[in-house]
Amino acid sequence: MAAQEITDDPTAAPPLPADISSALTGWAQQVAEQAAAPLRARLERLQNELDTLRRAHAQVQAALSEGEASLERLAVEVRSARDIASNALVGKAKDQLAIEGKDAQLAELRRQLERQVAISAAESDARLAAEMERVGATTARDNLATEVAELRGRLEARTRSLVPG
Repeated sequence: MAAQEITDDPTAAPPLPADISSALTGWAQQVAEQAAAPLRARLERLQNELDTLRRAHAQVQAALSEGEASLERLAVEVRSARDIASNALVGKAKDQLAIEGKDAQLAELRRQLERQVAISAAESDARLAAEMERVGATTARDNLATEVAELRGRLEARTRSLVPG
């Protein structure tokens, strides 16, 4: 009776033989794997790029840390040099005034002090330029972090689109 029911229904498709069904299933799996292969390769390349960016980010962070430490050391050295120079100038001024007490010596000391002030201003300008360079490196680090975040987002979006359910 079941065979008669199958043949009586005009919309029913005849059942596929097992070997054809198996061959179609194998073919469908092969096509799916071939279609997914470029996406898997792209995903692997993106992961490698992300790893490279992470390493670059770590290097930038290390360079920034070194730069900040160098700036701090330079600032301490400049303060120390300024104190030594000021003490030397004051000591020299006292000695010269005590020995000779001439107006010409005062004028020379004034010129030396002005030169020292100019040198201090140049050092201060150099520190300012170094600080501005550090700020630029920080901005580059932040831009790199933003780019890494964007790549992660794109990678996650692609991964979600590749992984069903």
